[in-house]
Amino acid sequence: MDLEVKGVAATSRSQIQPFFGRKRPLQQRWTSESWTNRHSCPPVVPRLDLGSLVDSDDEDQNMIPENLPAPTDKYKLKYQQYKTEKKEGYKQYSQIDAENTNSNVTHQQSPTNKIDEKCVQHKEANTDDLTTLDRKALLQQGYADNPCDKQQRARKLDAEIVAAEKKKQIVAEQVMIDHLSRAVISDPEQNLAIEQKESDHILPDSKMTPLRFRKRTLHETKIRTHSTLTENVLSHKLQFDGRIMSRNGRDACRELIGFFFTHDQSLTIYEYRQFGKNRTIVLPFIQKSIYSHQCGRRKGKQYRLGDFYVGATLTFLSSDHASLPESIKENTFLKLRITHIDQIALDSLKTASMDQEDDIVIQETNDRLVFKAIQDVLKEKLHKRGVRILTELGKYFQQLDKEGNGLLDKADFKEALKVFHLEVSEKDFESAWLILDDNGNGKADYGEFKRGIIGEMNEHRKSYVRKAFMKLDFNKTGSVPITNIRKCYCAKKHSQVISGHSTEEEIKSSFLETLKFACSKSDEVSYGEFEDYYEGLSIEIIDDEDFVTILRTPWGI
Repeated sequence: MDLEVKGVAATSRSQIQPFFGRKRPLQQRWTSESWTNRHSCPPVVPRLDLGSLVDSDDEDQNMIPENLPAPTDKYKLKYQQYKTEKKEGYKQYSQIDAENTNSNVTHQQSPTNKIDEKCVQHKEANTDDLTTLDRKALLQQGYADNPCDKQQRARKLDAEIVAAEKKKQIVAEQVMIDHLSRAVISDPEQNLAIEQKESDHILPDSKMTPLRFRKRTLHETKIRTHSTLTENVLSHKLQFDGRIMSRNGRDACRELIGFFFTHDQSLTIYEYRQFGKNRTIVLPFIQKSIYSHQCGRRKGKQYRLGDFYVGATLTFLSSDHASLPESIKENTFLKLRITHIDQIALDSLKTASMDQEDDIVIQETNDRLVFKAIQDVLKEKLHKRGVRILTELGKYFQQLDKEGNGLLDKADFKEALKVFHLEVSEKDFESAWLILDDNGNGKADYGEFKRGIIGEMNEHRKSYVRKAFMKLDFNKTGSVPITNIRKCYCAKKHSQVISGHSTEEEIKSSFLETLKFACSKSDEVSYGEFEDYYEGLSIEIIDDEDFVTILRTPWGI
């Protein structure tokens, strides 16, 4: 119906014009004050009477209908089975909870007891049960290889391969430049050839100054001699990567690339250095010359093509190379381990050469079999205890090495194996000692002893250990502060963190605790200690890719 108020006609809702602007609501002032003025009596909220409320049991009883049929026998049987299952489950849960409580109580010790236990572990390894340190070390195996990261890791691996090839190409070009530019000028036959030519045209009574006292110019050195090097001659070479066998982190992480030339059986080694992202420098580390073995069964024999393979050790006298760093000159011998080799070039050069297998090769094969038999026996004793035993063994050898030259006698090694429950038969020990004591002075390097008796991880795994340490060692000092390790270690992708059983801080604390146990100093980690830790961890891991994942994931390499 139509209403009219004060001369204004009311219209239906369908005919209401749409609202534009804000003039109307501002004029009417729809505020809380206007609402209270219009509604002077707001609705009253009824008062809550707590006495009228009934208990839940009474309420449930009132809600149950009265006329219910009696339960059947089948329903009673099912209810009885359900009741017994619940009781058994609760009983088992109570037993497990009680066992966990007892184990936690037994593991809780006072600080003094922990220190005493740590001191005992330095002297004697427990072979009956796994210690808390062993369990925490085994947590590092829990890093999962996420399928979603495989493509990203494949791209990173391709980029690493391209960068490595580029680095080798830079070094190879520098080697060619160095030797081709120096070969003609420094060749002593240049003087003889030119003097021979000029003597045919000079009279005997001539007072012309000999050529050797005259100023040399570049055009006078263009005569080809028998020893002149050419690009074609230098192209017949074998290229390999190497590392220094040292517990000094600064020396162990040097990037070395070597070349063996087949035309004169000479070799040279260069060091590749990188400063920042773009600046690089390539310097000679071992000058090009003909060298011989300084240790082992091949002592005194010249290096030949058959001596170069992945895992081979090259030895040099430190005193013969004045440009070596002082840290390397402290040792009598410089030992290099070949980590990678150009297999295609090696195969092609072997087909062209006529090297025969000699008796020394057979003896070296027998030596490896002796060490392999001992390593198989000790591997069972090191099961799940590799980190603790190897790190303790390294510290034990350092304590015995009073002179600091890395050499110990036969009795020291026997005592060490006895202390750490790594006994081997007398026959096997004597066979190994004949190989290790190649000089016959009754002493051997304890690093060589550990590598021979216990074994070592392959060069592929060690390359990633060096990458991780080089990332941590910002200042290239050879040791890393614990604070840097705490900053760089990431446990986000650990399997227990992903499942929610542990937190990132718990996994990180477990790792730092086991790593600190391997260190002689409480605030820093040396390269040797870092390598010993992962050496012990490597014993439990069969697949190389699993080990690489354990290093890649937390360190981001």
